[in-house]
Amino acid sequence: MADFYQTGVVATFHKLGRDRLEEIESKLTRYARERPIALILPSLYSELAGEALTRIVEQLKDVTYIKEIVVTLGPASEKEFEIAKRFFSVLPQKVSIIWNSGKRIKGIYRAIEDEDLPTGLEGKGRSVWMAYGYVLSSKEFNSIALHDCDILTYSRDLLTRLCYPITSPSFDYDFCKGYYTRVTDKMHGRVTRLLVTPLIRALEKIIGYHPLLLFFDSFRYILAGEFSMDVSLARVNKVPGDWGLEVGTLAEVYKNTSINRVCQVDVAENYEHKHQELSPEDVSKGLNKMSVDICKSIFRTLASEGIIFSDGFFKTLFATYARTAQDMLKRYEGDASINGLYFDRHEESLSVETFTNGIKRAAAVITKDPLGVPLISSWDRVAAALPDIFERIQEAVREDNR
Repeated sequence: MADFYQTGVVATFHKLGRDRLEEIESKLTRYARERPIALILPSLYSELAGEALTRIVEQLKDVTYIKEIVVTLGPASEKEFEIAKRFFSVLPQKVSIIWNSGKRIKGIYRAIEDEDLPTGLEGKGRSVWMAYGYVLSSKEFNSIALHDCDILTYSRDLLTRLCYPITSPSFDYDFCKGYYTRVTDKMHGRVTRLLVTPLIRALEKIIGYHPLLLFFDSFRYILAGEFSMDVSLARVNKVPGDWGLEVGTLAEVYKNTSINRVCQVDVAENYEHKHQELSPEDVSKGLNKMSVDICKSIFRTLASEGIIFSDGFFKTLFATYARTAQDMLKRYEGDASINGLYFDRHEESLSVETFTNGIKRAAAVITKDPLGVPLISSWDRVAAALPDIFERIQEAVREDNR
């Protein structure tokens, strides 16, 4: 039986019945004439040589409803930037590449920082934020879609389904998050399965009903990096600059729009990308570092909602999370068994132990400094301090792409 179950408070759009890709693409092409879409691709230079991005570019050649593709490039030399321009030049859509390491964009970062506005550290969060600024500067777009560049199983169906709920005039959504299955011969998505979901449910046990926790718990894959949104959210949302990007983005969406205007959509039958190492012995790497950043983002968001954290609260949370995670681990083991999947009980248990330590480290940081590193400023705030900022971004990107 097809899965059409609606969970929580967020509307869920499933993948039901036969493939209707061409039909939906035809509708999107019509809608996008009046409601133009920009696609943002946060890319590392190293991904240009990878199988995933090559496949993505081939798939995007057949997409007719995207008005402009904005590639926001991670650390890259001038030579690497020129190679990236040639790599993406095969696309039929208008393509603009943001050279975040170039002197023009660096000058824009400095100008913003001179106004005492944080721009975050170098990384995906800041690259995505600058791409928002560029899209806003053109004043031509109704919505933004974003997906990663390391998706090995990419199909243009993913993008179509991601864009449709925001672009269709018969819908009324400001934000759409993608979700998908992550299974090969075993289950993946350990941070979602074994950290975020049991942590949120442990917090619900301790705090009781809270609309933000219910909102978080309504997403089928809360750490999915694929989403689309109305450009108005790109203007007012602040952006986390670390691994808390996905959770922090949802927190900003929760704050800046109605829950009734948020949805999630099944974008792929299976999703495979590069996997991070657990790195249980090194808190500065892999899923270990990711777990700390995500927990800090969740705790700071809850603190801003009036939740009071204390030493006793956190001690209770550690125990409640550990029990909740172990209970869910048993469920995953059964799910794997009935589907003939490989399940490494030791590896899964080691993940829970590593994530427990990540929660403890995050709690120590929050106890010491509840505010922590500020989020990257909203473009609404930046434009108030620098009224000509969007013109400067347009000029910088245009000159770099000549």
